[in-house]
Amino acid sequence: MVSNASFDGELIGALRTARFLAALTGAGISAESGLATFRDAQTGLWARYDPHELATPAAFARNPQRVWDWYAWRRQLATAAVPNAGHVALVALEQRVPEFALVTQNVDGLHQRAGSRNVVELHGNIGRVKCSREGTPVTQWETTVGSVPRCAQCGALLRPDVVWFDERLPEEALAAAEDAVRRCRVLLVVGTSAEVYPAAALPDLARRSGALVVEINPSATALSATADRVLRGAAGTVLPALLAQLD
Repeated sequence: MVSNASFDGELIGALRTARFLAALTGAGISAESGLATFRDAQTGLWARYDPHELATPAAFARNPQRVWDWYAWRRQLATAAVPNAGHVALVALEQRVPEFALVTQNVDGLHQRAGSRNVVELHGNIGRVKCSREGTPVTQWETTVGSVPRCAQCGALLRPDVVWFDERLPEEALAAAEDAVRRCRVLLVVGTSAEVYPAAALPDLARRSGALVVEINPSATALSATADRVLRGAAGTVLPALLAQLD
């Protein structure tokens, strides 16, 4: 557990005076709400599958039903999950400053459900569906057991609106994330391994742009050696304690 004594004066001062704060979040903060990380989700019925059999365009082309069913299962888990104290603390931080950007690699929508407003989703959102041919969002579809729904406009199969392996990040989302880390004065990197690019490049971009980079994670990561501050602990513990110190 992290105590207030772990927060030095420079960090507290930077957070109090910054007009623009940003956060980059990963699977760790969602794990505190009971959601398995992507690879940990290969359990039970899905344990025999490699992630590349479930989360690539090629996998969807080979067996769209398998991919659709796996994401439907994960969507149910995300819907049942509840935002935790870490999510709530980030909402409170957003309310303290003139500008705040929350860049997330997560697809579960928990940040929005907690109340975060300016959220950049680098990897999409598991709650959304789009046409596999045209990429247009679809809000309603007919579900029939044993079949994948089709686009009412063109007849193509529907797919989850998430970024799969072998796909590029949405250009607009990546541009928004890069702009945020260039302009922020403090970047909180919360619950991410800092190994998945291009998201893993964002902390270095923030640092080169003059921001204070603060890692919040219970374990050492690829970022730990270069972060300006490393706060060891779970997001649901560290972020509320940090917020309390600011108050």
